[in-house]
Amino acid sequence: MPTLLDASPDDPRVASLMQAQQRELRALYNDTDERTEPFDPATLAGEGSALVAVEEGGALLACGALKCLSHDTAEIKRMYTVPEARGQGLGRRVLGALIERGRALGYARLVLETGDLQAEALRLYGSAGFVRIPNYGYYVGMENSLCYGLQLEAEAPSGTRLPPDPYPQT
Repeated sequence: MPTLLDASPDDPRVASLMQAQQRELRALYNDTDERTEPFDPATLAGEGSALVAVEEGGALLACGALKCLSHDTAEIKRMYTVPEARGQGLGRRVLGALIERGRALGYARLVLETGDLQAEALRLYGSAGFVRIPNYGYYVGMENSLCYGLQLEAEAPSGTRLPPDPYPQT
């Protein structure tokens, strides 16, 4: 039975999954490095971040992460399931764990970006309650990019003044 675990961006198995995800996306979109968002996996180890993976027999089958954008918003990053493990609900498990960690970390909202050709991802995010939002940050004006958000019930600790949301919903 695959096990959900907390992971580190320093784990070579995690790096391998993230590299596989990027190769698959580049092939799907006939894309190049120049269009890919600059990304440092170390940002997934900082305060307010989380990285989870699904492991079976020592191999990682799926991963996903939360990257802190502000005190009240985190971005879901690097969601990926290896092709041979798809259809087992592993992506749903990872996404559910990230939503719960987002709540536990006190975020009010999660955001994410996916591509318009990723039908399975679009179904997964929609079924989890994510709704389309305007493209934010790096993705503003990018063709093929679709951004989504999910309001969480988490509230900021009493007396905490949060900075403005960098990606307000409209």
